[in-house]
Amino acid sequence: MAVELYNDGKHVCLAFYDLVDEEADHAVQCNQFLIVDGDHGALVDPGGNMTYNGLLMGMQRYFPSRNLDYILASHADPDIIASLNKWMVTTNCRVLISKLWARFLPHFTTGRDYSDRIIGIPDEGMIVPLGASRLKAIPAHFMHSEGNFQFYDPVSKILFTGDMGASLIDHDEALKPVANFDEHIPFMIGFHRRYMISNKICRFWVNMVRKLDVEMIVPQHGARFEGKEMVNRFLDWIENLQCGVDIMTQDNYRAP
Repeated sequence: MAVELYNDGKHVCLAFYDLVDEEADHAVQCNQFLIVDGDHGALVDPGGNMTYNGLLMGMQRYFPSRNLDYILASHADPDIIASLNKWMVTTNCRVLISKLWARFLPHFTTGRDYSDRIIGIPDEGMIVPLGASRLKAIPAHFMHSEGNFQFYDPVSKILFTGDMGASLIDHDEALKPVANFDEHIPFMIGFHRRYMISNKICRFWVNMVRKLDVEMIVPQHGARFEGKEMVNRFLDWIENLQCGVDIMTQDNYRAP
């Protein structure tokens, strides 16, 4: 079932939290997103094959899938974009992903040449026109992928952050916004220490995000951060987190 993150009658942002059965460690919980502006739509990180049917059916109430304009992929992990072939066959959408990953996408398809429908996002990011709105693909390199982008919607003031802000919780908890930040930290800290490359990169990212008008941070795993107070709590936390290469030592590099 879709959760409405924003709806002003013309512009809608939806999240799907329950399309993956993550019980018994079968698969990691992940979220999928749909942005609709008038008669135009974009899927953000639509996921793999296990999410395709549910997402296809769930989006119809708000937007006919055959009219899909874009798939916006933060990076090239399977839980982000492995369903690509099905979307390419059933729609005429274009796919936006870092230019570093554009030539890897055919490995998710049957080998047909879709190069005219794949747009490589330059390292500095780009504006993505969607109906009367303008989305922004903003740099998020090395968080955790070398070529990585997040997607900011100035209408809803939502920043879709991919793996940044992720928490490892089940879908029943993920569909609710974070209510107590301190109690939420244990569900985030292990993931961020391993998947974010360094505190230096996190600080660069925070400096960029503070210049945007963000009312909601919505990661691709786990719960979202609603309201400027909670957004700022997360920014303050990640800005000071030691992670990735900061905490690696020679002990992590010993042959078994």
